[in-house]
Amino acid sequence: MDNKKLIISPSPHIYSGADTQTLMRDVLVALLPAFVVSALVYGQSVIAVTAVSVAVCVATEWLIQRYLIKGPSTVGNLSAVVTGVLLAFNLPSDIPLWMVFVGAVAAIGVGKMSFGGLGRNPFNPALVGRVFMLISFPAAMTTFPDPLLPAGFDAVTGATPLSALKEGLMSGAPLSEIVGQFSYRDLLLGIRSGSFGELSGLALLLGFAYLLIRRVITWRIPVYVLGSMALMAALLWGVDPSRYADPLFHLLTGGAILGAVFMATDYATSPMNHRAMAIYAIGIGLLTMIIRTWGSYPEGMSFAILIMNAFVPLLGKYVKPSRFTRAANDKSSR
Repeated sequence: MDNKKLIISPSPHIYSGADTQTLMRDVLVALLPAFVVSALVYGQSVIAVTAVSVAVCVATEWLIQRYLIKGPSTVGNLSAVVTGVLLAFNLPSDIPLWMVFVGAVAAIGVGKMSFGGLGRNPFNPALVGRVFMLISFPAAMTTFPDPLLPAGFDAVTGATPLSALKEGLMSGAPLSEIVGQFSYRDLLLGIRSGSFGELSGLALLLGFAYLLIRRVITWRIPVYVLGSMALMAALLWGVDPSRYADPLFHLLTGGAILGAVFMATDYATSPMNHRAMAIYAIGIGLLTMIIRTWGSYPEGMSFAILIMNAFVPLLGKYVKPSRFTRAANDKSSR
């Protein structure tokens, strides 16, 4: 017998047939409905911001690999493209393009390649870039243009729903009056101000359905994130409905769906077994609501994901599936 046939590689031994490029392509397809809605709401500036973000992310990864790491290029796996799109989705549509350049360099150079590249980065690169920009350019990152409203829509513009909520409550305005400015129809369709990728809950849910059908992700992390947010919002709303907004308002605002579906599920920065996924995702949901409710910043999804990213190694070490059971093969059924 040929001895080569007895060579055994390290685990895992399950092969799904999908490579990184295929997975990243599916994520891009899933993001397409939200991109189309954003372009309709905000116009050509959405295309410009996205194009610059993607181009700089790809170029930064290629240059670092070519001249610093001096290894084979991995830009062909499309992970840098996905990072560029997700970073753009977290930005105002009229933000200066030079700021997009800085954020994209930070996302890839600091958030990804400084740790060794794809699969080694502990934090979601797109969120690293966004938070870097939020700290560096707070005014530009929290100022949003008016949507290009089609006939029949009269949504309040100029402030995100969560910003309007926090500022309105601080000024003593009634909660019903603040929330009443934003209809759930407009929140679902994306007729409002905000980071352009988070606008349409319906478009993002279509992308979620596509990723489930393609088996790129499972329902667990998104459902646990959104479910824990809804539960905490419902408890607060039940205690004092004159001060705390209802659960549906929180789920449709502040990038909750975008973060839960497309960022919290990042393979490199999220747990691989079901119990750890539940702890990780519930932590994101609760932290998001804590930041929104009692923090000085009206939105909390980005910070919550990055905080829980830091706990993923600990979850992987101490929250393990049972050996020799179906749960032990979680990695093959994300």
